[in-house]
Order: sequence, then structure tokens, then C-alpha cells
Amino acid sequence: MKKMFMRVFMASCIVMSLSACTTERKASGGDVAKKPDQTAAMVAFDPLPLLTDEPGFVSVFDGKSLEGWAAADMSFWTVEEGAITAKITAVHPTERNHYLVYQGGKLGDFELKLRHRVLSDKDVNCGFQYRSEIFDGKITDDCRGYQVDNNTNTPWAVRLYDEHGRETLAWRGERAVFDATGRKVVTPIDGATGPARFSLDQWHEYHLICKGGTMTLYVNGRLVAEAVDDDPAQRDMSGVLALQLHSGPPMNVQFKDIRLKVM
Repeated sequence: MKKMFMRVFMASCIVMSLSACTTERKASGGDVAKKPDQTAAMVAFDPLPLLTDEPGFVSVFDGKSLEGWAAADMSFWTVEEGAITAKITAVHPTERNHYLVYQGGKLGDFELKLRHRVLSDKDVNCGFQYRSEIFDGKITDDCRGYQVDNNTNTPWAVRLYDEHGRETLAWRGERAVFDATGRKVVTPIDGATGPARFSLDQWHEYHLICKGGTMTLYVNGRLVAEAVDDDPAQRDMSGVLALQLHSGPPMNVQFKDIRLKVM
């Protein structure tokens, strides 16, 4: 009887231990999936690169005024803290996207460096357009074309995007190649997957290189995404540069230290 009791007791302990482990794995997996920022907080962020004079790069924002930039509705755009600033507030809301367009002409092959952050207590979207065009669609003065797109409180944080087109070109951590038929092949980028090594609510630097059909994006010096667009029916080889204020809840979007190198 005593041996039988011990066998039952030990079996019960094993079942309870396995059950606890299973429950812990589910909880852990759920936390990681639903709360990526907690995981990201455990990863050391890449430092913001130092500002230096680099051959060929020209500043296209003077840090004081919006000279050289224009929007259809300028009421959302100001300069604050040395940064181009766009705000949505309770007293000045919007149900559409707004774009501040660089007036230096269309860009083909170029390198762009700029610093960016977005401040909001809600989940918001923002970014900037390149090789794009302003057009009248469902709304006037809309913008379509390539975009560096970001979104707070998402595991991907930033991606290369095609506004009013194919949408996601390459998520953070991906190199995507589109062949002449539009077929897409994706491979991972070493060192770019996993939790983001930057935070959208802190100043971080985008370095975008566009040469031919290849678009390469770095954040704080780290390669994070690349798209090679060899689809002649879809790709854009030149177009405007435009900063975006996306529709949504109250937010404060800022851009500064904007430097351009035309190839």
C-alpha cells in the first residue's frame, strides 16, 4: 500500500510540473508576441551617428524655417526645437494624410540622411515618401510611390513600402527582390531581425540609398531593409521627396538634420 501511495504521489508531481512548464511557455510566448516592446527594451540600442560634414551631402533644411518645402495645407507644419514639426491635436484634428514636399525637384539616384521621431500616447503611423508623386485621388494632394514607413508598438517598427501600390516591399530584416514579372523573392538580412535596436519615440537616423532599382535603408548605421525593384510595370525611377503626417490620433512628428546627396 505504501509503495502504491508513493507511485501515485510521484506521478501527480510529474503531471503538475509538466503542466506548470506548459503554462509558463504559453504565457511567455504570448507576452513576447503581444508586447514586443518589452523584448526590445532588453536589447541595446545602436547609438545615434555623429553629425559630420560628408562629401557630396547638402543640407536641405536650415533648422529655422520651412524655406524650400511646401504643403497644400501648411497649418499642420511648423519648425520647433530645430526640427520640422507636424502635429495632430484635439483642437486641430485631421482625417487625411498630409505631405510637406521638398521643392528642389524630382530625385532619381540619391542618398538621404535625416533624423526622425514621433511622439504619441497612441499607436500611430508616419514616415516619408521618395520617388513619389502628388496626385488627386479619393482626396486632393495625396501622395503615391515609395515610402519609408514606420509604426509604433509593432515588432517590425520600419519597412520599405509602396503607397497606393504593392504596399509592403520589405519588412525590417528583409531583402526583397522583384523580378521583371513582379515575382518577389525574400531573404533575411543578418543582424537586422529580432527586436529593433532603436525606438521610434527617440531621435534615430535614417540613411536611404537609391541607385537604379535598388533601395537600401539603414537606421543608426545598421542595415535594416533593402528592396530591389526590377519590375518595369511597377517601379519608380524618380519622383518627389515628401515628409508625411499620417491621419490618426494626436501625435507630434519631427524631422531634422536633413541632408541630401544627388548622384
